[in-house]
Amino acid sequence: MDISEKIKNIRDYHKLNNLSFSKRIGVTGTTVDSIVNGRPQSDGSRKKTKPGYDVLTAIINEFNINPDYLFGKSEVMLREDLPNSNYTGTPQVVATNTSGEENIVFVPTQARAGYLTGYGDTEYIQNLPSFHMPHLRHGSFRCFEVQGNSMVRTFFDGDLVFGQYVENLYDVKDGRVYVIVSKNDGIVLKRVINRIQERGKLILKSDNKDGNYPTYTINADEVMEVWYVTMYASKQMPEPIDVYDRLHDLESQITILKEQVTKEK
Repeated sequence: MDISEKIKNIRDYHKLNNLSFSKRIGVTGTTVDSIVNGRPQSDGSRKKTKPGYDVLTAIINEFNINPDYLFGKSEVMLREDLPNSNYTGTPQVVATNTSGEENIVFVPTQARAGYLTGYGDTEYIQNLPSFHMPHLRHGSFRCFEVQGNSMVRTFFDGDLVFGQYVENLYDVKDGRVYVIVSKNDGIVLKRVINRIQERGKLILKSDNKDGNYPTYTINADEVMEVWYVTMYASKQMPEPIDVYDRLHDLESQITILKEQVTKEK
């Protein structure tokens, strides 16, 4: 089986067509079609395009593919299963608009308790506020309202963070910020160190260093959802630049006045 057939198998495994598959890996539908079906030739035949490194890397990362499968060294398509067999590669429930495009579900502070039991309930998710943001593509996104001060310095109470669903816990990157939904801790916003491979755990850290938010670990089998924070909206508005300009002017005037008073004396 050549590599184009294997890519077709991956596409079919996830029940996607060429267009939807291409959106997931960030290329055009024409690119995928030329790889899977081939480009028409003058003699009526079709010549398949060999996928480049970037395309192969995107497929491996997006669909958790075993690289050896693509390169003919293994018949196992997917990477080794996670220690947590309950973690799914997609959110259990999503919301869509009238055009069939996936909406961003908003989880406000008051909905946090219900979300722990309702994140897999279609009716519950559909009753939460949702909206569409065209520039957030290539994945499922959810918006969470920040609660508390554990991430102060970076995020503040009442801020909104937009998270992209992480399909595989192995893909959690060290030092980045994620929304972690777990059985015991509920919904938390933390900076994460990934030790799934070595210990089956995630290490969760707070940006607030006042001593009230210690670092702790969470087992993979406790994790229900992970959302990588890609964007945020804050109520903490920066001071206008002219305020600093005025302060500088005042400091200058005071310095000059001091010099004048000194000279007069």
